[in-house]
Amino acid sequence: MTDQHGKVHLAIEDGVAAILIDRPQARNAMTWAMYEELGAICTRIAADPSIRVATIRGAGGEAFVAGTDIEQFGAFDGGDDGVAYEKAIDERVGQIESLPMPTIAIVEGWAIGGGLAISAACDFRIATPGAAFGVPIARTLGNCLSMKNTARVVAAVGVPTSKRLLLLAETISAAEAQACGFVTAVAEPEVLEAEVARMCKRLASHAPVTMRVSKEAIRRLVNAGLPDGEDLIRAAYGSADFKIGVNAFLDKQRPQWTGT
Repeated sequence: MTDQHGKVHLAIEDGVAAILIDRPQARNAMTWAMYEELGAICTRIAADPSIRVATIRGAGGEAFVAGTDIEQFGAFDGGDDGVAYEKAIDERVGQIESLPMPTIAIVEGWAIGGGLAISAACDFRIATPGAAFGVPIARTLGNCLSMKNTARVVAAVGVPTSKRLLLLAETISAAEAQACGFVTAVAEPEVLEAEVARMCKRLASHAPVTMRVSKEAIRRLVNAGLPDGEDLIRAAYGSADFKIGVNAFLDKQRPQWTGT
């Protein structure tokens, strides 16, 4: 029976660490407790040299991760809460990005908001044809991404597509994500497991130290010289529009933005 509050599970077999985000009834939307579980799993596998590859997927087949559970924002009281939240998310996503072994996001269905960030922190993405990637906060919540997560998105899909995601609040299909290089392979559901196994086997056969230092070099380049963005986060999370967006989302209404 699925835990209504969600869980993050780890299974290790033949040198592959399989991380499962398990809250399908809420499209695998992440709670604070689930983020903590994910962080603890990353800490554990980072210290295990026997693990050659790690995979992350969402349970249920309909969503990878649909971002953070919006109810978690109900107690926010201003911009400082947003800064603290984005720092915490940066830490968790950064743990995925910093794992010493290659990582594969297995994306079935929606990878939205924080789900897009988690998938972007992985080294490779294998998606089913029905997968979709987006950050719809400009039309839903009125908050923003951290500088680090914005940098990850820009590095993953480029500036023009990033503006479509963040300003137009569009989602892109698996095919379009593959065309821009973000998705490594698109596989039909019936051959998804075989495609994942093939890539895991290929990566496990390569030199671990070479892959580790190459991953870290790329991570340092993407994050080098990032400016501070706390003022931007405070402006978004401290706005009246953010409260309007959260309340409208929870009430299943369309937000009426004020620009304040």
